[in-house]
Amino acid sequence: MPTRQNWFDGWRLFGLLALTLLGLSIWIAGMRGFEVDGVRMVIRFTARTSLVLFCLAFSAAALALIWPNAWTRWLRRNRRYLGVSFAASHAIHAVAILAFAVMDPAGYAAATSIASYIFGGIGYAFITAMTATSFDRTAALMGARAWRRLHLAAGYYLLFQFMVSFGKRIPGMPLYALFLIPLVAVFALRMIAMAPRAKRTVQAG
Repeated sequence: MPTRQNWFDGWRLFGLLALTLLGLSIWIAGMRGFEVDGVRMVIRFTARTSLVLFCLAFSAAALALIWPNAWTRWLRRNRRYLGVSFAASHAIHAVAILAFAVMDPAGYAAATSIASYIFGGIGYAFITAMTATSFDRTAALMGARAWRRLHLAAGYYLLFQFMVSFGKRIPGMPLYALFLIPLVAVFALRMIAMAPRAKRTVQAG
Protein backbone atom coordinates (compact mmCIF):
# COMPACT_ATOMS: atom_id res chain seq x y z
CA MET A 1 0.00 0.00 0.00
CA PRO A 2 1.60 3.33 -1.02
CA THR A 3 2.34 5.83 1.74
CA ARG A 4 1.07 9.39 1.55
CA GLN A 5 3.80 11.83 0.57
CA ASN A 6 4.37 14.75 2.90
CA TRP A 7 6.42 17.90 2.64
CA PHE A 8 9.49 16.13 3.97
CA ASP A 9 9.67 13.43 1.29
CA GLY A 10 10.53 13.29 -2.39
CA TRP A 11 10.37 16.25 -4.71
CA ARG A 12 8.37 18.23 -2.18
CA LEU A 13 11.35 18.01 0.16
CA PHE A 14 13.58 19.28 -2.66
CA GLY A 15 11.21 22.16 -3.41
CA LEU A 16 11.02 23.14 0.25
CA LEU A 17 14.80 23.05 0.68
CA ALA A 18 15.55 24.85 -2.60
CA LEU A 19 13.07 27.66 -1.93
CA THR A 20 14.34 28.03 1.64
CA LEU A 21 17.95 28.25 0.45
CA LEU A 22 17.06 30.79 -2.22
CA GLY A 23 15.02 32.89 0.18
CA LEU A 24 17.73 32.88 2.85
CA SER A 25 20.40 33.75 0.29
CA ILE A 26 18.41 36.75 -0.95
CA TRP A 27 17.78 37.84 2.63
CA ILE A 28 21.48 37.55 3.54
CA ALA A 29 22.55 39.57 0.50
CA GLY A 30 19.83 42.13 1.23
CA MET A 31 21.12 42.61 4.78
CA ARG A 32 24.18 44.28 3.22
CA GLY A 33 22.27 46.15 0.53
CA PHE A 34 23.19 43.58 -2.14
CA GLU A 35 26.76 44.89 -2.06
CA VAL A 36 29.96 42.84 -2.27
CA ASP A 37 29.97 42.01 1.45
CA GLY A 38 26.48 40.57 1.19
CA VAL A 39 27.41 38.49 -1.85
CA ARG A 40 30.46 37.11 -0.05
CA MET A 41 28.24 36.20 2.91
CA VAL A 42 26.01 34.24 0.52
CA ILE A 43 29.08 32.44 -0.84
CA ARG A 44 30.05 31.37 2.69
CA PHE A 45 26.47 30.46 3.61
CA THR A 46 25.88 28.27 0.57
CA ALA A 47 29.28 26.60 0.96
CA ARG A 48 28.11 25.43 4.39
CA THR A 49 24.61 24.41 3.35
CA SER A 50 26.14 22.48 0.45
CA LEU A 51 28.45 20.73 2.91
CA VAL A 52 25.53 19.65 5.13
CA LEU A 53 23.35 18.45 2.25
CA PHE A 54 26.24 16.61 0.60
CA CYS A 55 27.14 14.83 3.85
CA LEU A 56 23.53 13.78 4.42
CA ALA A 57 23.13 12.44 0.89
CA PHE A 58 26.52 10.70 0.67
CA SER A 59 26.23 9.03 4.09
CA ALA A 60 22.59 7.96 3.76
CA ALA A 61 23.15 4.40 2.53
CA ALA A 62 25.93 3.74 5.04
CA LEU A 63 23.90 5.06 7.96
CA ALA A 64 20.87 2.98 6.97
CA LEU A 65 23.05 -0.12 6.82
CA ILE A 66 24.92 0.43 10.09
CA TRP A 67 22.09 1.94 12.20
CA PRO A 68 18.73 0.96 10.69
CA ASN A 69 15.97 3.07 12.23
CA ALA A 70 13.18 5.39 11.10
CA TRP A 71 15.46 8.38 10.60
CA THR A 72 18.18 6.58 8.63
CA ARG A 73 15.53 4.87 6.50
CA TRP A 74 14.03 8.31 5.77
CA LEU A 75 17.50 9.58 4.93
CA ARG A 76 18.17 6.74 2.51
CA ARG A 77 14.72 7.05 0.94
CA ASN A 78 15.33 10.75 0.29
CA ARG A 79 19.02 10.72 -0.58
CA ARG A 80 18.25 11.53 -4.24
CA TYR A 81 16.30 14.64 -3.22
CA LEU A 82 18.94 15.69 -0.70
CA GLY A 83 21.52 15.28 -3.43
CA VAL A 84 19.56 17.44 -5.88
CA SER A 85 19.07 19.98 -3.06
CA PHE A 86 22.85 19.99 -2.66
CA ALA A 87 23.10 20.77 -6.37
CA ALA A 88 20.63 23.64 -5.94
CA SER A 89 22.64 25.01 -3.03
CA HIS A 90 25.82 24.88 -5.09
CA ALA A 91 24.06 26.50 -8.05
CA ILE A 92 23.21 29.47 -5.81
CA HIS A 93 26.84 29.36 -4.64
CA ALA A 94 28.00 29.61 -8.27
CA VAL A 95 25.67 32.56 -8.97
CA ALA A 96 27.04 34.35 -5.90
CA ILE A 97 30.62 33.71 -7.05
CA LEU A 98 29.78 35.12 -10.49
CA ALA A 99 28.21 38.19 -8.86
CA PHE A 100 31.35 38.62 -6.75
CA ALA A 101 33.52 38.43 -9.89
CA VAL A 102 31.44 41.10 -11.62
CA MET A 103 31.13 43.43 -8.62
CA ASP A 104 34.72 43.19 -7.36
CA PRO A 105 37.08 41.87 -10.04
CA ALA A 106 40.20 42.65 -8.00
CA GLY A 107 38.91 40.92 -4.89
CA TYR A 108 37.76 37.96 -6.94
CA ALA A 109 41.15 37.62 -8.63
CA ALA A 110 42.88 37.70 -5.23
CA ALA A 111 40.56 34.99 -3.89
CA THR A 112 40.95 32.58 -6.81
CA SER A 113 43.72 30.76 -8.67
CA ILE A 114 44.24 28.51 -11.67
CA ALA A 115 43.92 25.50 -9.34
CA SER A 116 40.55 26.70 -8.06
CA TYR A 117 39.30 27.02 -11.64
CA ILE A 118 40.50 23.53 -12.57
CA PHE A 119 39.40 21.60 -9.48
CA GLY A 120 36.28 23.67 -8.97
CA GLY A 121 35.36 23.17 -12.61
CA ILE A 122 35.76 19.41 -12.27
CA GLY A 123 33.57 19.51 -9.18
CA TYR A 124 30.81 21.40 -10.96
CA ALA A 125 31.04 19.01 -13.91
CA PHE A 126 30.50 16.10 -11.52
CA ILE A 127 27.59 17.89 -9.83
CA THR A 128 25.98 18.53 -13.20
CA ALA A 129 26.41 14.89 -14.25
CA MET A 130 25.03 13.60 -10.94
CA THR A 131 22.03 15.91 -11.15
CA ALA A 132 21.31 14.98 -14.77
CA THR A 133 21.29 11.29 -13.81
CA SER A 134 19.15 11.74 -10.69
CA PHE A 135 15.95 11.09 -12.63
CA ASP A 136 14.54 7.63 -13.30
CA ARG A 137 14.65 7.97 -17.10
CA THR A 138 18.24 9.24 -17.36
CA ALA A 139 19.44 6.74 -14.74
CA ALA A 140 17.84 3.89 -16.70
CA LEU A 141 19.41 5.08 -19.95
CA MET A 142 22.81 5.18 -18.30
CA GLY A 143 22.58 1.72 -16.76
CA ALA A 144 22.97 0.68 -13.12
CA ARG A 145 26.70 -0.09 -13.23
CA ALA A 146 27.71 3.13 -15.00
CA TRP A 147 25.39 5.14 -12.76
CA ARG A 148 26.97 3.69 -9.64
CA ARG A 149 30.49 4.32 -10.90
CA LEU A 150 29.69 7.93 -11.75
CA HIS A 151 28.03 8.69 -8.43
CA LEU A 152 30.76 6.98 -6.42
CA ALA A 153 33.58 8.76 -8.27
CA ALA A 154 31.78 12.09 -8.06
CA GLY A 155 30.93 11.61 -4.39
CA TYR A 156 34.49 10.86 -3.33
CA TYR A 157 35.88 13.65 -5.49
CA LEU A 158 33.49 16.16 -3.90
CA LEU A 159 34.34 14.83 -0.45
CA PHE A 160 38.02 15.48 -1.20
CA GLN A 161 37.22 18.90 -2.68
CA PHE A 162 35.28 19.96 0.42
CA MET A 163 38.17 18.85 2.62
CA VAL A 164 40.61 20.95 0.59
CA SER A 165 38.30 23.97 0.37
CA PHE A 166 37.63 24.13 4.10
CA GLY A 167 41.00 22.76 5.18
CA LYS A 168 43.05 25.44 3.44
CA ARG A 169 41.32 28.09 5.57
CA ILE A 170 42.32 26.50 8.88
CA PRO A 171 45.70 28.33 9.24
CA GLY A 172 43.94 31.70 9.17
CA MET A 173 40.74 30.59 10.94
CA PRO A 174 41.28 27.47 13.12
CA LEU A 175 37.53 27.04 13.68
CA TYR A 176 37.28 25.89 10.06
CA ALA A 177 38.65 22.57 11.34
CA LEU A 178 35.14 21.90 12.66
CA PHE A 179 33.87 21.63 9.09
CA LEU A 180 36.21 18.70 8.50
CA ILE A 181 34.52 16.62 11.23
CA PRO A 182 31.38 15.69 9.25
CA LEU A 183 33.49 14.98 6.16
CA VAL A 184 35.77 12.60 8.05
CA ALA A 185 32.71 11.03 9.67
CA VAL A 186 31.08 10.42 6.27
CA PHE A 187 34.24 8.79 4.94
CA ALA A 188 34.54 6.61 8.06
CA LEU A 189 30.89 5.55 7.86
CA ARG A 190 31.24 4.53 4.24
CA MET A 191 34.40 2.52 4.99
CA ILE A 192 32.67 0.75 7.90
CA ALA A 193 29.61 0.00 5.75
CA MET A 194 31.84 -1.51 3.07
CA ALA A 195 33.39 -3.97 5.52
CA PRO A 196 31.99 -7.52 4.99
CA ARG A 197 31.79 -8.09 8.74
CA ALA A 198 29.60 -5.01 9.24
CA LYS A 199 27.25 -6.13 6.48
CA ARG A 200 26.94 -9.62 7.95
CA THR A 201 26.28 -8.19 11.42
CA VAL A 202 23.50 -5.95 10.16
CA GLN A 203 21.93 -8.74 8.13
CA ALA A 204 22.09 -11.15 11.08
CA GLY A 205 20.45 -8.58 13.33
